[in-house]
Amino acid sequence: MDAAQTLAWAHARQDEMEALLRELVEIESPSTDAAAVERLARRVARELQGAGLTTELLPVMGGGPVLRATGGGLGGAAPVMMLGHLDTVWPLGTLDARPLRRVGDALYGPGTFDMKGGLVVALFALRALRASGPLPPVSVFFTPLEEVDCAAYRGRMEADMRAAAAVLDFEPAWPGGAVKTERKGSGSVVVRARGRAAHAGADFEKGANAIVELARQTLEAAALTDLAAGVTVNPGVVKGGLRPNVVPDCASLEIDFRVRTLADGRRVEQALRALRPSDPRVTLEIDGGLHYPPLERTAEVLRVFETARAVAAELGIDLREISTGGASEASFAAALGRPTLDGLGADGDGAHAEEEHVLVSSMPPRVALAAGLIARLAREQGGA
Repeated sequence: MDAAQTLAWAHARQDEMEALLRELVEIESPSTDAAAVERLARRVARELQGAGLTTELLPVMGGGPVLRATGGGLGGAAPVMMLGHLDTVWPLGTLDARPLRRVGDALYGPGTFDMKGGLVVALFALRALRASGPLPPVSVFFTPLEEVDCAAYRGRMEADMRAAAAVLDFEPAWPGGAVKTERKGSGSVVVRARGRAAHAGADFEKGANAIVELARQTLEAAALTDLAAGVTVNPGVVKGGLRPNVVPDCASLEIDFRVRTLADGRRVEQALRALRPSDPRVTLEIDGGLHYPPLERTAEVLRVFETARAVAAELGIDLREISTGGASEASFAAALGRPTLDGLGADGDGAHAEEEHVLVSSMPPRVALAAGLIARLAREQGGA
Protein backbone atom coordinates (compact mmCIF):
# COMPACT_ATOMS: atom_id res chain seq x y z
CA MET A 1 0.00 0.00 0.00
CA ASP A 2 1.16 3.54 -0.66
CA ALA A 3 0.75 6.31 1.93
CA ALA A 4 -2.79 7.23 0.89
CA GLN A 5 -3.88 3.59 0.90
CA THR A 6 -2.33 2.99 4.31
CA LEU A 7 -4.11 6.03 5.72
CA ALA A 8 -7.42 4.89 4.24
CA TRP A 9 -6.83 1.39 5.66
CA ALA A 10 -6.23 2.90 9.09
CA HIS A 11 -9.23 5.23 8.99
CA ALA A 12 -11.46 2.27 8.13
CA ARG A 13 -10.34 0.62 11.39
CA GLN A 14 -10.76 3.53 13.79
CA ASP A 15 -13.63 1.80 15.60
CA GLU A 16 -11.46 -1.31 16.04
CA MET A 17 -8.69 0.85 17.46
CA GLU A 18 -11.04 2.44 19.95
CA ALA A 19 -12.42 -0.96 20.96
CA LEU A 20 -8.93 -2.34 21.57
CA LEU A 21 -7.92 0.77 23.52
CA ARG A 22 -10.97 0.39 25.74
CA GLU A 23 -10.10 -3.26 26.34
CA LEU A 24 -6.48 -2.48 27.24
CA VAL A 25 -7.47 0.34 29.60
CA GLU A 26 -9.91 -1.98 31.35
CA ILE A 27 -6.97 -4.29 32.11
CA GLU A 28 -5.58 -2.02 34.80
CA SER A 29 -1.79 -2.37 35.05
CA PRO A 30 -0.13 -0.34 37.82
CA SER A 31 3.64 -0.68 37.97
CA THR A 32 3.37 -2.02 41.51
CA ASP A 33 1.12 -4.98 40.64
CA ALA A 34 3.11 -7.63 38.76
CA ALA A 35 0.11 -9.89 38.16
CA ALA A 36 -1.91 -7.04 36.67
CA VAL A 37 0.91 -6.06 34.31
CA GLU A 38 1.27 -9.69 33.26
CA ARG A 39 -2.42 -9.88 32.38
CA LEU A 40 -1.97 -6.93 30.05
CA ALA A 41 1.25 -8.39 28.61
CA ARG A 42 -0.51 -11.65 27.73
CA ARG A 43 -3.37 -9.79 26.04
CA VAL A 44 -1.00 -7.62 24.00
CA ALA A 45 1.08 -10.70 23.14
CA ARG A 46 -1.96 -12.22 21.38
CA GLU A 47 -2.17 -9.12 19.18
CA LEU A 48 1.52 -9.36 18.32
CA GLN A 49 1.16 -13.05 17.47
CA GLY A 50 -1.75 -12.18 15.21
CA ALA A 51 0.53 -9.78 13.35
CA GLY A 52 2.99 -12.61 12.71
CA LEU A 53 5.54 -12.01 15.46
CA THR A 54 7.08 -14.52 17.84
CA THR A 55 6.58 -13.40 21.45
CA GLU A 56 8.11 -14.15 24.82
CA LEU A 57 7.52 -12.93 28.36
CA LEU A 58 10.77 -12.22 30.21
CA PRO A 59 10.48 -12.37 34.03
CA VAL A 60 11.52 -9.21 35.86
CA MET A 61 12.47 -9.10 39.53
CA GLY A 62 10.04 -6.84 41.37
CA GLY A 63 7.60 -6.34 38.51
CA GLY A 64 5.57 -7.82 35.72
CA PRO A 65 7.29 -9.30 32.66
CA VAL A 66 8.88 -7.63 29.69
CA LEU A 67 6.92 -8.44 26.53
CA ARG A 68 9.45 -9.05 23.77
CA ALA A 69 8.66 -9.98 20.18
CA THR A 70 10.52 -10.38 16.89
CA GLY A 71 9.59 -11.04 13.30
CA GLY A 72 9.79 -10.14 9.65
CA GLY A 73 12.65 -9.44 7.32
CA LEU A 74 15.09 -11.47 5.28
CA GLY A 75 18.84 -11.93 5.37
CA GLY A 76 19.43 -10.98 8.99
CA ALA A 77 18.92 -7.22 8.55
CA ALA A 78 18.87 -5.20 11.77
CA PRO A 79 15.29 -4.68 13.01
CA VAL A 80 13.45 -1.48 13.74
CA MET A 81 12.78 -1.61 17.47
CA MET A 82 9.32 -0.63 18.74
CA LEU A 83 9.55 0.50 22.36
CA GLY A 84 6.78 1.11 24.87
CA HIS A 85 5.61 0.37 28.39
CA LEU A 86 2.75 -1.66 29.82
CA ASP A 87 2.52 -0.07 33.25
CA THR A 88 0.58 2.97 34.38
CA VAL A 89 0.74 5.21 37.44
CA TRP A 90 -2.86 4.41 38.43
CA PRO A 91 -3.62 1.89 41.23
CA LEU A 92 -6.11 -0.93 40.84
CA GLY A 93 -9.64 0.38 41.32
CA THR A 94 -9.04 3.74 39.63
CA LEU A 95 -11.29 2.65 36.77
CA ASP A 96 -14.18 2.09 39.19
CA ALA A 97 -13.89 5.65 40.42
CA ARG A 98 -13.14 7.11 36.99
CA PRO A 99 -14.59 4.85 34.27
CA LEU A 100 -13.94 5.26 30.58
CA ARG A 101 -16.08 7.93 28.96
CA ARG A 102 -16.24 9.40 25.49
CA VAL A 103 -16.79 13.14 25.17
CA GLY A 104 -16.78 14.16 21.54
CA ASP A 105 -13.49 12.93 20.07
CA ALA A 106 -11.86 12.44 23.47
CA LEU A 107 -11.77 9.08 25.24
CA TYR A 108 -11.10 9.73 28.93
CA GLY A 109 -9.70 7.11 31.28
CA PRO A 110 -6.66 6.13 33.36
CA GLY A 111 -3.80 5.05 31.12
CA THR A 112 -5.43 6.06 27.83
CA PHE A 113 -2.78 8.63 26.94
CA ASP A 114 0.20 7.26 28.88
CA MET A 115 0.49 4.98 27.15
CA LYS A 116 -2.13 2.45 26.11
CA GLY A 117 -3.09 4.62 23.16
CA GLY A 118 0.52 4.23 22.01
CA LEU A 119 0.31 0.45 22.37
CA VAL A 120 -2.75 0.47 20.09
CA VAL A 121 -0.92 2.63 17.53
CA ALA A 122 2.04 0.25 17.55
CA LEU A 123 -0.15 -2.85 17.22
CA PHE A 124 -2.17 -1.46 14.33
CA ALA A 125 0.99 -0.22 12.60
CA LEU A 126 2.14 -3.85 12.58
CA ARG A 127 -1.23 -4.91 11.18
CA ALA A 128 -0.94 -2.27 8.45
CA LEU A 129 2.55 -3.47 7.53
CA ARG A 130 1.33 -7.06 7.41
CA ALA A 131 -1.56 -6.02 5.14
CA SER A 132 0.90 -4.31 2.78
CA GLY A 133 3.07 -7.39 2.18
CA PRO A 134 5.94 -9.15 3.92
CA LEU A 135 6.62 -7.75 7.36
CA PRO A 136 9.91 -5.80 7.56
CA PRO A 137 12.34 -6.79 10.33
CA VAL A 138 10.98 -5.51 13.63
CA SER A 139 11.53 -6.12 17.31
CA VAL A 140 9.15 -5.16 20.10
CA PHE A 141 10.14 -4.37 23.68
CA PHE A 142 7.23 -3.44 25.97
CA THR A 143 8.36 -2.86 29.55
CA PRO A 144 6.66 -3.29 32.97
CA LEU A 145 8.30 -0.66 35.19
CA GLU A 146 8.91 2.45 33.07
CA GLU A 147 6.97 4.61 35.50
CA VAL A 148 9.13 3.38 38.41
CA ASP A 149 12.64 2.16 37.55
CA CYS A 150 13.93 0.12 34.62
CA ALA A 151 17.10 -1.10 36.34
CA ALA A 152 15.87 -4.71 36.53
CA TYR A 153 15.75 -5.11 32.73
CA ARG A 154 17.93 -2.25 31.51
CA GLY A 155 20.75 -4.54 30.35
CA ARG A 156 18.47 -6.63 28.13
CA MET A 157 16.72 -3.53 26.80
CA GLU A 158 20.01 -1.87 25.88
CA ALA A 159 21.22 -5.07 24.18
CA ASP A 160 18.17 -5.01 21.91
CA MET A 161 18.67 -1.28 21.31
CA ARG A 162 22.28 -1.85 20.22
CA ALA A 163 21.10 -4.51 17.77
CA ALA A 164 18.42 -2.27 16.23
CA ALA A 165 18.65 -0.17 13.09
CA ALA A 166 16.56 2.47 14.86
CA VAL A 167 14.44 2.75 18.00
CA LEU A 168 10.91 4.15 17.86
CA ASP A 169 9.15 4.86 21.15
CA PHE A 170 5.35 4.88 21.21
CA GLU A 171 5.05 7.14 24.22
CA PRO A 172 2.22 9.66 23.69
CA ALA A 173 2.63 12.49 21.25
CA TRP A 174 3.02 15.97 22.61
CA PRO A 175 -0.50 17.49 22.78
CA GLY A 176 -1.11 18.64 19.23
CA GLY A 177 0.83 15.79 17.64
CA ALA A 178 4.51 16.75 17.82
CA VAL A 179 7.10 14.01 18.29
CA LYS A 180 9.91 14.33 20.82
CA THR A 181 13.47 14.83 19.60
CA GLU A 182 14.83 15.99 22.93
CA ARG A 183 14.10 14.92 26.50
CA LYS A 184 15.77 15.89 29.71
CA GLY A 185 17.54 13.23 31.68
CA SER A 186 16.56 12.80 35.29
CA GLY A 187 18.16 11.71 38.51
CA SER A 188 17.52 11.67 42.23
CA VAL A 189 19.71 11.75 45.29
CA VAL A 190 18.90 11.17 48.96
CA VAL A 191 21.11 12.91 51.52
CA ARG A 192 20.89 11.60 55.08
CA ALA A 193 22.43 13.61 57.91
CA ARG A 194 23.32 12.00 61.24
CA GLY A 195 24.18 14.27 64.15
CA ARG A 196 23.76 14.09 67.93
CA ALA A 197 20.54 14.42 69.91
CA ALA A 198 20.34 16.62 72.97
CA HIS A 199 17.86 18.55 75.10
CA ALA A 200 17.22 21.83 73.26
CA GLY A 201 17.16 23.76 76.53
CA ALA A 202 19.41 22.11 79.12
CA ASP A 203 22.08 20.65 76.83
CA PHE A 204 21.78 22.56 73.57
CA GLU A 205 25.53 22.84 73.02
CA LYS A 206 25.95 19.06 73.28
CA GLY A 207 23.75 18.49 70.25
CA ALA A 208 24.68 18.38 66.57
CA ASN A 209 21.64 19.49 64.59
CA ALA A 210 21.05 17.30 61.51
CA ILE A 211 18.31 19.60 60.20
CA VAL A 212 20.55 22.68 60.30
CA GLU A 213 23.21 20.74 58.44
CA LEU A 214 20.73 19.67 55.77
CA ALA A 215 19.51 23.27 55.45
CA ARG A 216 23.03 24.21 54.42
CA GLN A 217 23.22 21.25 52.01
CA THR A 218 19.86 22.24 50.53
CA LEU A 219 21.27 25.61 49.53
CA GLU A 220 24.41 24.00 48.12
CA ALA A 221 22.33 21.62 46.01
CA ALA A 222 19.90 24.28 44.78
CA ALA A 223 22.82 26.46 43.67
CA LEU A 224 23.64 23.84 41.00
CA THR A 225 20.56 24.94 39.02
CA ASP A 226 21.44 26.60 35.72
CA LEU A 227 18.27 27.51 33.86
CA ALA A 228 20.13 28.75 30.78
CA ALA A 229 21.74 25.31 30.40
CA GLY A 230 18.51 23.48 31.17
CA VAL A 231 19.78 22.18 34.51
CA THR A 232 17.32 22.14 37.41
CA VAL A 233 18.09 20.82 40.89
CA ASN A 234 15.04 20.61 43.13
CA PRO A 235 15.32 19.76 46.84
CA GLY A 236 11.81 18.39 47.10
CA VAL A 237 11.35 16.48 50.35
CA VAL A 238 12.88 17.14 53.77
CA LYS A 239 12.22 14.96 56.80
CA GLY A 240 13.66 15.08 60.29
CA GLY A 241 13.26 15.82 63.94
CA LEU A 242 11.31 14.33 66.80
CA ARG A 243 9.88 17.35 68.63
CA PRO A 244 10.80 21.05 69.00
CA ASN A 245 12.63 20.63 72.31
CA VAL A 246 15.03 17.97 70.98
CA VAL A 247 18.11 18.77 68.89
CA PRO A 248 17.50 16.43 65.92
CA ASP A 249 20.10 13.74 65.37
CA CYS A 250 18.88 12.62 61.94
CA ALA A 251 17.24 14.14 58.87
CA SER A 252 16.93 13.36 55.17
CA LEU A 253 16.71 15.38 51.98
CA GLU A 254 15.40 14.08 48.63
CA ILE A 255 16.61 15.90 45.52
CA ASP A 256 15.40 15.65 41.92
CA PHE A 257 17.58 16.91 39.08
CA ARG A 258 17.00 17.30 35.33
CA VAL A 259 19.57 17.90 32.59
CA ARG A 260 19.70 18.35 28.83
CA THR A 261 23.07 16.69 28.28
CA LEU A 262 24.76 13.60 29.62
CA ALA A 263 27.82 15.70 30.50
CA ASP A 264 25.71 17.97 32.71
CA GLY A 265 24.07 14.92 34.26
CA ARG A 266 27.40 13.47 35.31
CA ARG A 267 28.59 16.87 36.56
CA VAL A 268 25.52 17.38 38.77
CA GLU A 269 25.65 13.79 39.97
CA GLN A 270 29.27 14.16 41.02
CA ALA A 271 28.63 17.52 42.68
CA LEU A 272 25.77 16.13 44.76
CA ARG A 273 27.71 13.07 45.77
CA ALA A 274 30.61 15.32 46.77
CA LEU A 275 28.59 17.29 49.36
CA ARG A 276 30.46 17.46 52.67
CA PRO A 277 29.18 18.48 56.12
CA SER A 278 30.06 21.90 57.47
CA ASP A 279 29.61 20.68 61.05
CA PRO A 280 32.32 18.06 61.75
CA ARG A 281 30.03 16.37 64.28
CA VAL A 282 27.51 15.52 61.54
CA THR A 283 28.03 12.79 58.96
CA LEU A 284 26.34 12.59 55.56
CA GLU A 285 25.23 9.51 53.63
CA ILE A 286 24.47 10.14 49.96
CA ASP A 287 22.73 7.67 47.67
CA GLY A 288 21.45 7.90 44.10
CA GLY A 289 22.49 9.58 40.90
CA LEU A 290 21.47 9.95 37.26
CA HIS A 291 18.76 7.39 36.46
CA TYR A 292 17.54 8.33 32.97
CA PRO A 293 20.05 9.83 30.54
CA PRO A 294 18.83 12.69 28.37
CA LEU A 295 17.60 12.16 24.85
CA GLU A 296 19.88 14.61 23.12
CA ARG A 297 18.97 16.14 19.76
CA THR A 298 21.83 14.53 17.88
CA ALA A 299 22.37 14.09 14.16
CA GLU A 300 21.09 10.50 14.45
CA VAL A 301 17.90 11.65 16.17
CA LEU A 302 17.37 14.37 13.57
CA ARG A 303 17.88 11.88 10.74
CA VAL A 304 14.99 9.75 12.01
CA PHE A 305 12.85 12.83 12.58
CA GLU A 306 13.44 14.06 9.03
CA THR A 307 12.49 10.62 7.70
CA ALA A 308 9.33 10.70 9.81
CA ARG A 309 8.58 14.21 8.61
CA ALA A 310 8.87 13.10 4.98
CA VAL A 311 6.51 10.16 5.61
CA ALA A 312 4.08 12.49 7.38
CA ALA A 313 4.14 14.94 4.45
CA GLU A 314 3.01 12.13 2.15
CA LEU A 315 0.06 11.67 4.52
CA GLY A 316 -0.77 15.37 4.48
CA ILE A 317 0.59 15.88 8.00
CA ASP A 318 2.93 18.70 9.03
CA LEU A 319 4.92 16.85 11.68
CA ARG A 320 6.58 19.02 14.30
CA GLU A 321 9.20 18.29 16.96
CA ILE A 322 9.30 19.26 20.61
CA SER A 323 11.66 19.23 23.60
CA THR A 324 10.26 18.08 26.94
CA GLY A 325 11.45 17.76 30.52
CA GLY A 326 9.95 14.32 31.14
CA ALA A 327 12.10 11.20 30.94
CA SER A 328 11.46 8.00 28.96
CA GLU A 329 13.22 4.76 28.10
CA ALA A 330 13.92 6.05 24.59
CA SER A 331 16.66 8.12 26.20
CA PHE A 332 18.73 4.98 26.79
CA ALA A 333 18.73 4.28 23.04
CA ALA A 334 19.81 7.82 22.21
CA ALA A 335 22.56 7.65 24.84
CA LEU A 336 23.86 4.52 23.06
CA GLY A 337 24.05 6.50 19.81
CA ARG A 338 21.14 4.71 18.17
CA PRO A 339 18.83 6.58 15.76
CA THR A 340 15.88 7.32 18.03
CA LEU A 341 12.49 9.01 17.85
CA ASP A 342 10.01 9.37 20.69
CA GLY A 343 6.35 10.35 20.96
CA LEU A 344 4.89 8.28 18.12
CA GLY A 345 1.83 7.33 20.16
CA ALA A 346 -1.66 8.79 20.14
CA ASP A 347 -2.47 12.48 20.51
CA GLY A 348 -4.32 13.67 23.59
CA ASP A 349 -3.41 15.18 26.93
CA GLY A 350 -3.42 14.74 30.69
CA ALA A 351 -0.67 12.20 31.39
CA HIS A 352 -0.67 11.31 35.11
CA ALA A 353 -3.74 13.52 35.64
CA GLU A 354 -7.45 12.92 36.12
CA GLU A 355 -8.28 14.52 32.77
CA GLU A 356 -6.09 12.01 30.89
CA HIS A 357 -7.53 11.29 27.44
CA VAL A 358 -6.79 10.24 23.87
CA LEU A 359 -8.23 11.88 20.77
CA VAL A 360 -9.68 8.86 19.00
CA SER A 361 -9.40 10.42 15.54
CA SER A 362 -5.65 10.85 16.05
CA MET A 363 -4.97 7.13 16.06
CA PRO A 364 -5.44 6.29 12.34
CA PRO A 365 -2.95 8.94 11.09
CA ARG A 366 -0.47 7.94 13.81
CA VAL A 367 -0.80 4.30 12.68
CA ALA A 368 -0.15 5.29 9.07
CA LEU A 369 2.82 7.43 10.12
CA ALA A 370 4.37 4.64 12.21
CA ALA A 371 3.84 2.01 9.53
CA GLY A 372 5.33 4.22 6.84
CA LEU A 373 8.29 5.17 9.02
CA ILE A 374 9.10 1.56 9.92
CA ALA A 375 8.88 0.51 6.27
CA ARG A 376 11.14 3.33 5.12
CA LEU A 377 13.74 2.76 7.84
CA ALA A 378 13.76 -0.96 6.98
CA ARG A 379 14.30 -0.18 3.29
CA GLU A 380 17.21 2.09 4.16
CA GLN A 381 18.77 -0.88 5.96
CA GLY A 382 18.04 -3.24 3.08
CA GLY A 383 15.68 -5.23 5.27
CA ALA A 384 12.54 -5.03 3.12
